[in-house]
Amino acid sequence: MAYSLHILLIHQAFISLDEAGGTRHAEFARHLVENGHRVTIIASPVSYLTGQPRPADTQLPGLTILRARTTRALHRSFLHRLLNFFVFTLSSFWIGLRVKNVDLVWGTSPPIFQAAAAWALARLKRVPFLLEIRDLWPAFAVAVGILRNPVIIRLSEWLECFLYRRADQLLINSPGFRPHLEARGAHNISVVPNGSDAAMFDPAAKGLTFRRAHHLDEKFVVLYAGAHGMSNDLGIVLEAASQLRQDPAIHLVLLGDGKDKLALQQRAAELMLDNITFVPPIPKSGMPDALAAADACLAILKPLELYATVYPNKVFDYMAAGRPVLLAIDGVIRTVVEEAGAGIFVPPGDPAALAAAIRGLAADPKSARKMGLAGRAHLLAHFNRPEIAAQMQALIERTARPKKQIPNL
Repeated sequence: MAYSLHILLIHQAFISLDEAGGTRHAEFARHLVENGHRVTIIASPVSYLTGQPRPADTQLPGLTILRARTTRALHRSFLHRLLNFFVFTLSSFWIGLRVKNVDLVWGTSPPIFQAAAAWALARLKRVPFLLEIRDLWPAFAVAVGILRNPVIIRLSEWLECFLYRRADQLLINSPGFRPHLEARGAHNISVVPNGSDAAMFDPAAKGLTFRRAHHLDEKFVVLYAGAHGMSNDLGIVLEAASQLRQDPAIHLVLLGDGKDKLALQQRAAELMLDNITFVPPIPKSGMPDALAAADACLAILKPLELYATVYPNKVFDYMAAGRPVLLAIDGVIRTVVEEAGAGIFVPPGDPAALAAAIRGLAADPKSARKMGLAGRAHLLAHFNRPEIAAQMQALIERTARPKKQIPNL
């Protein structure tokens, strides 16, 4: 088969559809292949979420996934994480040199070091460089206290500005990122927002399999699905659970994994919280049943000013599933949820306010249901993945056009 474009994506944390985590890039890649393009992805053989080896890849005609060398000690310390990033950057660059007939190189950050490999490959292959910014690294890492060494901070900020100014096209998944990029010399910025595929979710489903598996029958279930890390502020959820002890019908579920999960489980045991359940991460294919089991879904981040810029993937999945959103994140995503009438905003970092919001939803399930359906309608109109994937395809084709004209498909 003759392909219109060959796109090379460097993405260490790429997640396939049969893995746990955000599958934005897997869905985009599949859409591009279905519309006549070829996609080669260079990714880590180790899960960014768990640090464990990934399952074997399912290869599709037109889609190739290459696994670069890296280390497995991803969550042992910040220095181990940096080593992991550097090894992947060098390995992905070496593998990328051997990928032939490329029309565009797509780099993504974080981690920002892999984007440097993508830029170098684009220049050596004399093709356009598309740089995608998924969060504001290193600014987020500095704000949360992960990155403290002043030398590493200065070098990272220099690299950030270097790449912003040299990208042929910049892509952001949230409009909140634009001021940060423009202040650092970025140009040609386009927004292709995060979203979700509404067709994956049935808002009328009850999630009975998930409920029975985790003994949630007859409970008002509040579900958090995502990373258990420093940024996610899940200690606040434990404090809220402690305040909800006297409401036996309410149960909280934390689904996912991350470097803070063990500490959270230990803390929940110390507090003797029998109204909270930790569930291991599940592939995206299992998320419809998990979200259907929820009566409300939680999105939460630390109360940092920079987090007001983000469009978290999980919020759009919650909306697609037709579940009301308990949103402990201020900023641009609050605007989305409130414009949709899709849930309740809770001040970040306030466990008492979170507990009160949960009680309020549990006391009025009809209003909760109405919010969930309003959120799904808004997602269908503005953030449905097929339409967003089409936007992504158009952006790639425009960016690659100086190198190669795109025929009508």
